[in-house]
Amino acid sequence: MSKEATKDSHNNGLPKQPPSPSPLRFSKFFQPNMRILVTGGAGFIGSHLVDKLMENEKNEVIVADNFFTGSKDNLSKWIGHPRFEFIRHDVTEPLMVEVDQIYHLACPASPIFYKYNPVKTIKTNVIGTLNMLGLAKRVGARILLTSTSEVYGDPLEHPQTEEYWGNVNPIGVRSCYDEGKRVAETLMFDYHRQHGIEIRIARIFNTYGPRMNIDDGRVVSNFLAQAIRGEHLTVQAPGTQTRSFCYVSDMVDGLIRLMEGDNTGPINLGNPGEFTMMELAEVVRELIDPAVPAKIVENTPDDPRQRKPNITKAKEVLGWEPQVVLREGLPLMEADFRHRLGIPKNYR
Repeated sequence: MSKEATKDSHNNGLPKQPPSPSPLRFSKFFQPNMRILVTGGAGFIGSHLVDKLMENEKNEVIVADNFFTGSKDNLSKWIGHPRFEFIRHDVTEPLMVEVDQIYHLACPASPIFYKYNPVKTIKTNVIGTLNMLGLAKRVGARILLTSTSEVYGDPLEHPQTEEYWGNVNPIGVRSCYDEGKRVAETLMFDYHRQHGIEIRIARIFNTYGPRMNIDDGRVVSNFLAQAIRGEHLTVQAPGTQTRSFCYVSDMVDGLIRLMEGDNTGPINLGNPGEFTMMELAEVVRELIDPAVPAKIVENTPDDPRQRKPNITKAKEVLGWEPQVVLREGLPLMEADFRHRLGIPKNYR
């Protein structure tokens, strides 16, 4: 980022320095662990991130989650671990903890959930992000926001680069999420410029894998659950709209690389492999049950027609690109869904 972008107008034009971390960081005889807060850590991506962070014995992980969409089952393997702590907490309320890094994932990401309570969704995006930035300022922590490809809206540019400003309906039924994340990004950069906070912003594209909420309104989980149950695959009209699907382990790797790197972002994280909804339905049928038919149903308002990330920046800055292709990731997700649904695979 240029020096001009980080100048503080209230500091005679000089670059604002980030807040100082705890003096213990500089103690000659103290070798502290990295204390990491993950908001929304009981959710789908959050819990996989926690798993990866806990693999490092120098990390102490604190999860804050209110279980609006997350589940304690996703963290069951870590409950009671000496380097793990769970706090049942809503990020719209202030949180006082001492940490070095904050992964701010807390927010409903499924249309079913954020349309059910849109006011709660936008409060989580705006007030929750303000609270986490306030915490980062107080303790001198680096903070990463998981933003979303939804900030691009129904894009007029394809594929989407980080420089594209988006095409978003500010008063639609998805706006609580789309515009909420756009405001969250604004807050991140304002705190960075005004207070010197170390920020990182990831724009996450469609992600799939084990622990997704079953029937949560997102297309991969819907199709898998329907195919496993032997139901029709409900393809929203016209079926030619496209999405790109990134396996969760690749996404977690990208988030950690972004946090540990030197670039503020925003950086697109997603798989550039692009599928129409009908193509995805055919892949699911082929892998799970070719006898299951697909049917076209009415679409939801403001559904983007195209969604594909340009990940040139992620490759150059993070050395990151997805490794798991859709046909490898779906069977891993299928096994998890079958276990939770109690429907074993028929090997006839």
